[in-house]
Amino acid sequence: MPSTQPLRILITGGARGIGRGLFRHFLRAWHSVYILDSNSSELEHVKKLADTASIKATVEDVKTVFEGKLDVLINNAMATEGVGAGKPMEDDSDEIMDDWDKKMAVGLTAPYLLSCLCVPLLKAGSSTEGSPGTIVNISTTRAYQAEDDHEAYSTAKAGILGLTQSMSVSLGHRHTIRVNAILLGWIHVMNERAEADAQSTPWEEGLSKEDAEWHPAGRVGNVEDIAKAAEYLIGSGFVTGQEVTVDGGVGRKMVYPE
Repeated sequence: MPSTQPLRILITGGARGIGRGLFRHFLRAWHSVYILDSNSSELEHVKKLADTASIKATVEDVKTVFEGKLDVLINNAMATEGVGAGKPMEDDSDEIMDDWDKKMAVGLTAPYLLSCLCVPLLKAGSSTEGSPGTIVNISTTRAYQAEDDHEAYSTAKAGILGLTQSMSVSLGHRHTIRVNAILLGWIHVMNERAEADAQSTPWEEGLSKEDAEWHPAGRVGNVEDIAKAAEYLIGSGFVTGQEVTVDGGVGRKMVYPE
């Protein structure tokens, strides 16, 4: 069940895509939402998640804005450059390691550092009655299912799952802070950007009948599917250290060569 009490929520990667959709969803539910992103084409004020000083400054600002309390931290941001068009790992250019370093910095190091710094705020917050704040990490099914030449992306997303398990034990035993992860499948978010707003782009643009039929659930996923999973994890006081897969059943399919 969605929370009936206003929550203080911090979402990384909130300028576009999944993060932007979550931002809108929680705002409509009258929660207070702080978004953190480096996308200057979408936001007037930006922060770089690959920069430690920037993350620390953001937490201080969140502390001020939310008066020392945070109910929900959603680690969603990821450097997505190269996803769908990765270079082969045998490539000897500097781009390979630059891409690796950026994806690890934004997709793995930043969530860890941000979570560490937010612990005092989460301890003072409340996700469910009688319990402190909670952390929701966003991963994808690419943590388990690989494509050619996406080592950096898949590694970062798999690392988030390990981080989720470890933090759920450490923060659970010390502070009863719950930590869970959502694994995304195909979530269509081409409408979640300023340009799409200006053009009134419908959600289904670019999707085909075959795209829907490929999913056992009969359709492609949308941001509301992720928001519902997040609400479940936020409000379920006895659920921690878990991975919730939202992929329309695709991960259970046997795939044969055509």
